[in-house]
Amino acid sequence: MEKSFLCKIFVLGLCALSLVEKAGACTGISFFAKDSSRVVARTIEWGGSNLNSQYVIVPRNYAQQSYTPEGVNGMTFTSRYGYVGFSVEQKEFVAEGLNEAGLSAGLFYFPGYGEYEAYKSEERDKSVADLQLVSWVLSSFSTVDEVIKAIEDVHVIAIDPRASTVHWRFIDTTGRQVVLEFVKGKPFFYENKLGVLTNSPGFEWQMTNLNNYVNLFPGTAPLKEWENLTLSSFGAGSGFLGLPGDVTPPSRFVRAAFYQITAPHAVTGKDAILQAFQILNNFDIPVGIEHAEGEAWVNLPSATQWTAATDITARKIYYRTAWNSTIRCFDLKKINFSQIDFRAVPMDIVKEQPIIEIAVE
Repeated sequence: MEKSFLCKIFVLGLCALSLVEKAGACTGISFFAKDSSRVVARTIEWGGSNLNSQYVIVPRNYAQQSYTPEGVNGMTFTSRYGYVGFSVEQKEFVAEGLNEAGLSAGLFYFPGYGEYEAYKSEERDKSVADLQLVSWVLSSFSTVDEVIKAIEDVHVIAIDPRASTVHWRFIDTTGRQVVLEFVKGKPFFYENKLGVLTNSPGFEWQMTNLNNYVNLFPGTAPLKEWENLTLSSFGAGSGFLGLPGDVTPPSRFVRAAFYQITAPHAVTGKDAILQAFQILNNFDIPVGIEHAEGEAWVNLPSATQWTAATDITARKIYYRTAWNSTIRCFDLKKINFSQIDFRAVPMDIVKEQPIIEIAVE
């Protein structure tokens, strides 16, 4: 193997390692609109540097090969379905996406609690890197059932064995949503009927932890009167007093769950998309909070580098970024995946928030 190529793989491994060590802050939610639209949304955070995020458009019959610790010599796969995805650092590392069959897939960082199987060179033709699993799934499958069955026949590996794991969520047009986690080298799927996902600890623990907040309720706490004492709320929303407000994954999971389940039932898929973006405003992480004082990388407007939302039913995927809060959309029904060429384009050509001046005459 050429020295330059070895250096590239080493850099990629360090990238994967550093992302897991410092990011750890993705938040996902889900909605089912009155018109039967299925909507999922998520944030992706990284306060250490620019993720160089791109949108990728992948046509049918597009061939890819997975990275391994040895190079680009892992499993090969050719897209049966075209898809649109959002990648980080490398165009191959798709973190969120939707394919033309209506399958949505996304990865969420999962440090400290997962473990892949060890890479074996003799199994490289069936080995797929964790950061490329979303690309393989979107290329190949249309339903959650197909994904679950196919995972049995591949080896999910890390490019760099020092890097921590990720976990994934998959949703199809029926609304079925599952979470995939690897523990001691084995895959475990969990039905995610709530539709919320963050990071570590594992999904089952996060669901159990919700029971600690059984006392919370929407609205305002009622007046309390005792013999010589009357207590009243300072303002609306006191039923949620005690809802955790920090940015740790368990706290974000609880907050996302309660914001989601108490939100008004959206009428249309578009309504649900806009509702999702509004709710995820609450999960924007400002630069500085994830680092010790003076260590923040100051050239980022936010550690939440982008937010995405997907209308699975309408086959539309949306995004906005820390640099430009304008919501942009891809309508997969308008893309001819049999003729379009592969493309990878920066999410922001100009990294500057547009400001519209209102002329007064």
